[in-house]
Amino acid sequence: MNSKIGTDIYLAKSFLELGGLVAIPTETVYGLAANALNEGSVLNIFKSKKRPLFDPLIMHLTSFDQVEKYCQNIPEKAKLLAQQFSPGPITFLLPKKNNVPDLITSGLPKVAIRIPNHPLTLNLLNQIDFPLAAPSANPFGYISPTKAEHVFKQLGNEIDYILDGGECSVGIESTIVEFEEDKIIIHRLGGLSIEQLQQFGEVELRLNQSSNPSAPGKLKTHYSPRKPLIIGNIEFLLNGYNSKKIAVLSFQKKYTANNLVLSEKGDFSEAAKNLFSFLRELDESDSEIIISEFLPDTFLGKAINDRLKRAASNAEN
Repeated sequence: MNSKIGTDIYLAKSFLELGGLVAIPTETVYGLAANALNEGSVLNIFKSKKRPLFDPLIMHLTSFDQVEKYCQNIPEKAKLLAQQFSPGPITFLLPKKNNVPDLITSGLPKVAIRIPNHPLTLNLLNQIDFPLAAPSANPFGYISPTKAEHVFKQLGNEIDYILDGGECSVGIESTIVEFEEDKIIIHRLGGLSIEQLQQFGEVELRLNQSSNPSAPGKLKTHYSPRKPLIIGNIEFLLNGYNSKKIAVLSFQKKYTANNLVLSEKGDFSEAAKNLFSFLRELDESDSEIIISEFLPDTFLGKAINDRLKRAASNAEN
């Protein structure tokens, strides 16, 4: 049995209080967590992931009631969305107070805040008197982890403890929102769909940035397997790359023997849950390249397509 992986909240708490790094489960993906108010610990997140310091982190709290401790001028619409969707796969970009280290926000005036919807991590957050800074628990730019074993394979030597909460139920990162007057700005597509947010007013997309991102998860290249990932018409690509050993990631239809299907019944939620895990499995196979396709560009399909674009070798971003 791996002593670094377990469900001991109090052991996780002790490592965090000592300034260590603990991988935590959430409904979206596993996070690499440290005491958000300890700059030395937060710096270790960047070092362990080899993450550039200009890419901000998300701060995790136990409830939206705590947000006023770390943020100011909180819009009423943020409170309304929090009542509806939080805890859950939504992150709020809000004006920070001075007690939030600039290292977390990469020197920007707003901090990304979310309340994760996972019982183990909410219990842990209730046991500590500080928030957790936690990006995804993977080497920077690689596929996000949705199981404790994924974290151990990639960052096991860098982490004091991995809190095992099972497989993530959503499987892609949170949707990041900001507010301008009465408008909802989406900086990252994620586990909460545009359609769900549109029920609460006008929504505008402001997604990719190649450098100096204004919110986490905005870099053009991200979530990438080590092997080339080619996106397009699968049947056409199978013919074009027939000299290569090919793995296929498809939405509903199975094309070859070495083919993982995200959701045979065409369920976007099931596809999102399987995306990173299946990409990782194909990346670890003996194939030379991975071929995939875009999903219908609606509901969670938009967020899945966003991840595929950023992971792909050939997709326009």
